[in-house]
Amino acid sequence: MTWEYWIALFTDTHCSARGLKSSTIARYKGDLSHFRLYVRLRQDDIGPEQVTARHVLEYIEYLRRERDNGDAAVNRQVTVLRTFYRAMVAMAYIEPDDNPMAHFPKVKSTPRKLPVVLSEDEVHDLLDAPPSDTILGLRDRAILALLYGTGIRASECSNLTIDDVDLGNATVRVVGKGGHERVVPLNDAVVEALVRYVHARGDVASGGPFFVSRSKRAMSRGAVYERVRTWSRRAGLTKRVSPHRLRHTFATHLVKAGVSIVVIRDLLGHRCITSTQVYLHVTGRDLEEAAGLHPIHRLAPIVEHLLPDIQLPFQRPTFRRSTG
Repeated sequence: MTWEYWIALFTDTHCSARGLKSSTIARYKGDLSHFRLYVRLRQDDIGPEQVTARHVLEYIEYLRRERDNGDAAVNRQVTVLRTFYRAMVAMAYIEPDDNPMAHFPKVKSTPRKLPVVLSEDEVHDLLDAPPSDTILGLRDRAILALLYGTGIRASECSNLTIDDVDLGNATVRVVGKGGHERVVPLNDAVVEALVRYVHARGDVASGGPFFVSRSKRAMSRGAVYERVRTWSRRAGLTKRVSPHRLRHTFATHLVKAGVSIVVIRDLLGHRCITSTQVYLHVTGRDLEEAAGLHPIHRLAPIVEHLLPDIQLPFQRPTFRRSTG
């Protein structure tokens, strides 16, 4: 059987049965096609059932040395291959002992970087950048306010329909990763921005897109990204701004405001709280700032003045005992 057959079997049968999104399936297909190309050029065009752990290790070395891929990209490729061969075993196309990924060593996980976020002043400048006297300007103001005010993803924003937005109850229903639905509350500022856009846009049939392009079609995920980047540049922000950075900013500002990490998890639609805990870094920084305000540095001179002839423990020099 050819690589094309196995890849199509995996994406069209296994992935579809799991209910994966089309974008996820397309990414899997792209990663597997890249591995198939490597095998054809570097491994004498062996079939998928002939792949061994050694071939995968050589592929990882190729990604690191020749393509300069980082740990995150390598980990993704390994995960895709592991999922692919696990599915082939589940569908009885290969025996468990023939799975090259069965005992494949785990790739060292990439240390998670702290998210870069916008300050409150930068958020204000960004939200105020689009004009308020045009329909497209009001639309983009509403998009920016919604992304920052709810933390939803760009894809969730672009997929919103008229029926998903309940301005009367100040909520928005979004469909996240894996088809999981959640309802996110809207604050007054977001509701105001959405109402102004709705009045300017006019009525749209039930089930139609909430945010529409010039051609009255639903905005794509890429269009949402482009709008955010455009207005961040026009606002004069030096940071690289994206919908996902606004999502980080939303979560970080909530942590600073004292909102429970469990609540933030539910608002973001994370299935595991460990994905949300990265935002706790702000509390660590706040603790450092608080420690800097501690009165201990003012207390020591006072004690010294009151007890001038007594040497305090932290004033005593430490001598190393001679071993000679």
